[in-house]
Amino acid sequence: MGIGPGTMGMSLPLFVGMWVAMMIAMMFPSVAPVAVLWARSIAKRTAGAERALRIGSFAAGYLVAWAAFGLLAFAALLGVQRLVEVAPADAKWLGVGIFAAAGLYQLTPIKDACLRHCRSPMAQLLHYAAYGGRTRDFRVGIHHGLYCVGCCWGLMAVLVAVGVMNVPAMAGLAAVIFLEKLWRRGQLMSRVVGLAFLAIAGIAVFYPGVLPALRSARMS
Repeated sequence: MGIGPGTMGMSLPLFVGMWVAMMIAMMFPSVAPVAVLWARSIAKRTAGAERALRIGSFAAGYLVAWAAFGLLAFAALLGVQRLVEVAPADAKWLGVGIFAAAGLYQLTPIKDACLRHCRSPMAQLLHYAAYGGRTRDFRVGIHHGLYCVGCCWGLMAVLVAVGVMNVPAMAGLAAVIFLEKLWRRGQLMSRVVGLAFLAIAGIAVFYPGVLPALRSARMS
């Protein structure tokens, strides 16, 4: 299942549900520091059901950001699936383009800005302290989730070429995300991964076997 092309036949509700579950598994280790700090700040001022509601609201906001990205991913995968059905010879070049784009994004100032945000939980809490209103925690979750999307969308994009539900690939990317956000040399790690993606893009020109999901599409 994990190495199939496109959406692998999943309906939109099933895909989004699996996508959110995948994000929980992949992102929890790296988002935990911010989530724990925010939960502690809530716990100091609330208790019981109110505390649980506010923490749940933060988590829901974070997942909404990733679910919205999942909708875009589903639409993109439908397009990819259609492309490889009507022009299977172009599948290799699609994979080359995906890895090249993801690699270049890893080297951009936008990636650096999003990563700095994700690597600085205390600065985030000071910023979020200015938020008010009953939807505060939900807004904080969405805000942080959108920065995580900005930081990680390029990493997620390569799953199109290697399999959206490819468990080994997901585990590898989860490790990269964890190191980027929490290791003291995380920004250097980001650049190394970017260069590695560019190298894979070059290799794929001559050896399409590094693109298993798209290879499956051509062989089906």
